[in-house]
Amino acid sequence: MINYSNLRALLCFIESYNGIADKSVLANRVKDKFGLTLDRKIYYCTDYAIRFSQANSKNFSNTVLSLSALQKYDNRPVIVCVVMPQENYLLLCNSTCLKKISHSSQQLRTNNIKGSFNGSDILRTVADIENTPENFVQLFAIHQEYTFEENLERLVEATNNIVAHGHKFMPSVKQLYNIENAPFRAEAFLNSQYFSELDHQLQERVNIVKNEIAIAAFIENVNLKGNIIEYLITSDASATRNMLIDALVLPPKIVPSGMLVNI
Repeated sequence: MINYSNLRALLCFIESYNGIADKSVLANRVKDKFGLTLDRKIYYCTDYAIRFSQANSKNFSNTVLSLSALQKYDNRPVIVCVVMPQENYLLLCNSTCLKKISHSSQQLRTNNIKGSFNGSDILRTVADIENTPENFVQLFAIHQEYTFEENLERLVEATNNIVAHGHKFMPSVKQLYNIENAPFRAEAFLNSQYFSELDHQLQERVNIVKNEIAIAAFIENVNLKGNIIEYLITSDASATRNMLIDALVLPPKIVPSGMLVNI
């Protein structure tokens, strides 16, 4: 039996953190507040499961979960929380709320559960009911009318009916020549003085900020970590880079492009 008061408490808590703009920080606070267990990328308890993602808009196409992972928790409300710059966007993503499976799903069958679903695969309305937090209880009640196997049959049919758009790429003679010779051009560049100069310059840039890169490696948010390390290496704006280095050494501070460093 689902305790819906626990679910509502979760939804209110997440709403109170609108604008936090960092999925790792929000996930940790939710985990600590509600004593959730982490199973790979999904946090769960008896009453619900939740997956945190990060995007700039509600029209997100991030991969959310594998279908096999969803099956494991489909007997309770499964929520994706999309952490956007100004808002935490919530969708119910139980199997009833999916229209198809997108990622690595070519072999999806009723006896072979494969593939993952993206944000764009989640229905925004189910049975004419909008997929919003205030309707999650009602939507989950609809979901409980179906078994996972019934939804799987529908998803297999919908996924197998996906038709590719556009035209098959038919390269010209010149394009074929360029494609076939690409490995030789790459080899020639790797053996040239230009590559040696580039490699030497890169090593120098890395050495200058190697201590800061080591600190940035502890940032949990993979995208933020990668962006910061790239900026440290490639930036020539010393004032901005020094501000970023200060933010790493003395967190938290605001760094370029409004990024908040939390180590």
